[in-house]
Amino acid sequence: MAADDLTIVLADDQDLVRAGFRVILESEPGFRVVGEAPDGAAAVDAVVALRPDVVCLDVQMPGVDGLEAARRIAALPDPPAVLVLTTFDDDDALFQALEAGASGFLLKNASPERLIDAVRTVAAGDALLAPDVTRRVISRATTARPTGTTGGTGTGTDEGVDTTADTASRTDPGTAAIAAAGLTERESEVLRLLAKGYSNAEIAAALYVGEATVKTHVSNVLQKLCLRDRIQAVVWAFEHGVAARP
Repeated sequence: MAADDLTIVLADDQDLVRAGFRVILESEPGFRVVGEAPDGAAAVDAVVALRPDVVCLDVQMPGVDGLEAARRIAALPDPPAVLVLTTFDDDDALFQALEAGASGFLLKNASPERLIDAVRTVAAGDALLAPDVTRRVISRATTARPTGTTGGTGTGTDEGVDTTADTASRTDPGTAAIAAAGLTERESEVLRLLAKGYSNAEIAAALYVGEATVKTHVSNVLQKLCLRDRIQAVVWAFEHGVAARP
């Protein structure tokens, strides 16, 4: 087996399910399942011991469930990408998984090809959310709390105050939010493409740059906005008027 194989840990309380996933994933060249776990606690232990690139977590497992396991894994130094697998198309499970630090969410009835694509997608640092799921995430996030103002607070008087920024905030809140966050023009372009659901490869093609450059821009965007991941960046973009709501 090649040293640069994409390594995977499978966590599911059903032996047959893990065996099926192993067969599917190891049929793909360059994929290697390095460990299995029957519950969330064992999954965390396997991640610590084996340092995989991706961990596939079932939601419902005895003891420590997949959501708690995802939280513990996300708190580890240099954690792997987490792909949550479930039988149920459950909004609560979806949002809890994303809040726990998962990079993707996939139903177990997906095709083998979809599972392979999902593992490859999250391993590459991209978030796996179908357009309809993205709309649900954005809708829930942006209706749960009102969008705040992005410019400075008013003083009640115009004396000695340059109102240009305040005017820009009222007419174009996205531009004002980007300026306040200190994003460069290229970083703002990357953020807008993230909000459209583009992968790193698609962003690179759209901007005529390399994927390594895109990864650097994405990292800078997350750092400047104090966000954990791409999904939070998408929500931020819609909350602050940087992207049109779906």
